Amino acid sequence: MTVHFIGAGPGAADLLTVRAVRLIETSQVCLYAGTYLDAAVLDHCPPGASRIDTAQLDLDEITAHLVAAYERGQNVARLCSGDPSIYSALAEQTRRLDAHGVPWDVTPGVPAYAAAAARLGVELTVPEVVQSVVLTRAHARSTQMPASEALANFAQTRATLVLHLAIRHVPELVENLIPEYGVDCPVVVVYRASQPGELVLRGRLGDIAERVEAAGLRQAAVIIAGAAVGRARGGDSHLYDSRRDRGSVG
Repeated sequence: MTVHFIGAGPGAADLLTVRAVRLIETSQVCLYAGTYLDAAVLDHCPPGASRIDTAQLDLDEITAHLVAAYERGQNVARLCSGDPSIYSALAEQTRRLDAHGVPWDVTPGVPAYAAAAARLGVELTVPEVVQSVVLTRAHARSTQMPASEALANFAQTRATLVLHLAIRHVPELVENLIPEYGVDCPVVVVYRASQPGELVLRGRLGDIAERVEAAGLRQAAVIIAGAAVGRARGGDSHLYDSRRDRGSVG
């Protein structure tokens, strides 16, 4: 018996990996975050599987379900929105499972920001314009951010900035970004990327807060700011430059 931490992608059932689908289909228990997933993802569960929405559960309650399944000899699909490598509470959950002697593994998934970029048809790194992507989040009623990771510090890089769990705090975010990025910096908000209720809001740092407020967005959205989302025209990639010396072949 194994607990499979599975990246369920941005929510769309057809953006799961082949491995993820195979593991879900062979798990008698499925724990998932109903807030972020399209219900169609659960169609991959086998008949009779126990489905548990973790939206209202704390870590100890989630752990109790995982341990109980282990004691019953059942495999578990623990679905994480996006990819388990960021903001999935993977560290906390696996630490608890290790203490109980419960085996686990991890299957990656499509991150929400990648689905958002695909929807926009943009590359987040543009030659000679921006070559870094910062993945971070807002802090309000959530885990404390390290002092060194203040948004104003990241803004100094002027990299493409991807903000998770931040849709309720857009005015404060804008205030921190404008000094470095400017009021005309392109910003895109993608709500429920890849899902049936998807919504895309395009704007500038100077007006995106008003657009978000008018749309009434409160959760499940990714904010991407920077020249790349405005389709900034950069140079050509050195990798594919016709003048690049590719050496001899053979």
